[in-house]
Amino acid sequence: MKYRNDAMPQTYTLKLAHINDTHSHFDPSRVKFSLTNAGKKFDVYSHTGGYARIQHQLNQAKIQAQQANQDYIFLHGGDSFQGTLYFRQFKGVANAHLLNQLRPDAMVLGNHEIDAGNAPVLAFLNNINFPLLAGNMDLSREDAAKESPMSGHPRLLDYDSQTGRAKVLIKQLSDKPLAIVGITLDQMADIARPDPDTYFVNAIETTKKTVEHLKAQGVDHIIVLSHLGLDQDRLLADAVDGISLIVGGHSHTLQGDFKPFGLSAISYGERVNNTPILHAGKHAETLGLADIEFNSTGQVTRLEGHNYFMLDEQFILESAQGVTAEDFIAIRAQLEQHPGILWHQQDPQIVQIIASEYRPAIAAMDKQVLGFIPRDLVHTRLPSKALPHGSEIAPWVSKSIYHETKRIHPDVDFALHNAGGVRQSLSKGELTLADVVGRLLPFDLPLVKYRILGLYLFETLESAINSATNNSVTGTGAGSFPYTYGLKYCYDGRKPQGKRILTLEIMCPNSPQEKWLVIDKEQHYVGVSSAYTASGKEGYHPLLKAQWQRPLEELTLPNAFIRFMKRERSLEQTLSPHVSYTSHREAKK
Repeated sequence: MKYRNDAMPQTYTLKLAHINDTHSHFDPSRVKFSLTNAGKKFDVYSHTGGYARIQHQLNQAKIQAQQANQDYIFLHGGDSFQGTLYFRQFKGVANAHLLNQLRPDAMVLGNHEIDAGNAPVLAFLNNINFPLLAGNMDLSREDAAKESPMSGHPRLLDYDSQTGRAKVLIKQLSDKPLAIVGITLDQMADIARPDPDTYFVNAIETTKKTVEHLKAQGVDHIIVLSHLGLDQDRLLADAVDGISLIVGGHSHTLQGDFKPFGLSAISYGERVNNTPILHAGKHAETLGLADIEFNSTGQVTRLEGHNYFMLDEQFILESAQGVTAEDFIAIRAQLEQHPGILWHQQDPQIVQIIASEYRPAIAAMDKQVLGFIPRDLVHTRLPSKALPHGSEIAPWVSKSIYHETKRIHPDVDFALHNAGGVRQSLSKGELTLADVVGRLLPFDLPLVKYRILGLYLFETLESAINSATNNSVTGTGAGSFPYTYGLKYCYDGRKPQGKRILTLEIMCPNSPQEKWLVIDKEQHYVGVSSAYTASGKEGYHPLLKAQWQRPLEELTLPNAFIRFMKRERSLEQTLSPHVSYTSHREAKK
């Protein structure tokens, strides 16, 4: 059936709401802003987002759309699973229940939905009231006799192997059809754990064939709902003509000018090949809202909107120079004047559901204090100008893995961990059991000890960083960046592939001061990593060349950090940098 009716040019308007990478953050999340007023620097501590506040803003957006005679769509860019104690306790049940309350028109499959294979995805599909899109997930070779078959599920729009195209959700945009195409990571086997009979085909090729077919059928208004990350969304937009709009996720990208708050300043709705790309941060901290106009051929002619924090009415204000009542008034005025700030209004029904059905089961963990964080420790996946050695908390996680393993296995020489295995920054103050197992290290991964040649450590570090930065390879995201304890390395991305690790040293154990020795490529060393990293995911495949690997049944990733914190009580020490990094994007001097 062809849809096109080109009788007269017309403008089509849409109010779009979008979230992504919510990771079971049903409650408001802690947030810190850094602002300046009258020459004084201030830290603002508040809470933002959460499902009840998002629901209130969605209700307002619907009312505004009706009053403006706009169509309205709400989309989720994937990765609802994992992230907090709610998921650890209830798996995907609470996610499905609360997302049903928010009523998205569609969600795209994220990699964390399929961390534990297909069975949790099937359970999720059975519980949700909206379609799950995975237009490049090929189930044509699925074992029909398996316990958790997904092929043919009425709420799953997957890959059509006979046509080589994605199955498409059709909504209405005034008198025009609006197609929504869901595309997810085609490297899913490298970053998650899909069942062996489940394949993910090329994202760009699938999108291109699907868009060309839609255009031939007279469908010009096409939204790609993507879980590829911003960099790959840019590549997708550049490679495929005719996409009206990309709504994305995976890279936790906060778009909008939040530089006055000490945060990112990335354009909301940046265009590539005349296709706007929208992302809405992470952890349900922000909600993206956009007013969009299309012409009759599907091009976006106007896009106005922003990502919005939804803050507490009251907040904590600190400054080394002291805080006055006038300072508080001035900072609040700055917040109110910013285009990306809304306030704490929330939907009472969602508040009641969380309070009565889910929070009681996890409240006790919030009362178990493990220790104290003396200052904010920022987690960033990649090094940056502000943090040239990268994350401030991932090295502590690596140190905890090293020390707790070494107490049991004294032969361990180093710890190696991927940035994506650490989920967020730590704010100064008390650190609870809930903070660790629910937010910082929510993946309950076993630890694995292995014996490996020094040569393969060079290969592992370079491969993981190349994968994190898309340097000569198609990467799997910044989460693969390696953090270490007991190893110290220097990486120069401008060098030829295979020669980017300039130096690699190992720490001498039991020396009164840190002493380092150059790694011998022909010598064996004993390391410890999470089972995920040791399995060769996300560029860590050289670890599979280890002489042997042995799981440590007595330790898991969060358990090691919990034991370490109970022993240390505080993270007051300053760790010496283990990472020296030069990006391949930096000009040679």
